[in-house]
Amino acid sequence: MAEAVSNFLSQYFSPEFVVFLVSLLPILELRGGMIAAALFGVPWHRAILISLAGNMLPIYFVIMFIEGVLKWMKGVGPLSGFARWVEAKGAKRGAIMSEKYPAQLYLGLMLFVAVPLPGTGAWTGALIASVLGLAPKKSGPTICVGVLIAGAIMSIITYVIPALIRQA
Repeated sequence: MAEAVSNFLSQYFSPEFVVFLVSLLPILELRGGMIAAALFGVPWHRAILISLAGNMLPIYFVIMFIEGVLKWMKGVGPLSGFARWVEAKGAKRGAIMSEKYPAQLYLGLMLFVAVPLPGTGAWTGALIASVLGLAPKKSGPTICVGVLIAGAIMSIITYVIPALIRQA
């Protein structure tokens, strides 16, 4: 998927800007950006900086505006039930988790974001933090640390391992 999106965007933009755009997208995020960078031959040190910037940019927007989006959804007929369910479920789970695991909650969020698998990442982490009612001043930096770890992992996967294989 990252390759298809990157190839399409590369018709219109420079490789570095494609890496940035791919890193901004939910689902693809930093993982997709690093794959795109490796495909386009962007040096790893530029690739990681561009991917990190692209992936971290939407975090605070998601955290700050998801409540407004859910409020808007509650006013839209078919979406209202889903929005109410998400809010109720998030508030309930957030209260339970905050009571049960107060010290581990932010660590869990960081590790969730750090694991470079589909469905994990900054977008999902920001949504989870917001829905669970976690403090934006704590969850934002926590998510950023998770993105940094994911960036290190993806640098190894997309640049170090292929270089070692080529040398072997």
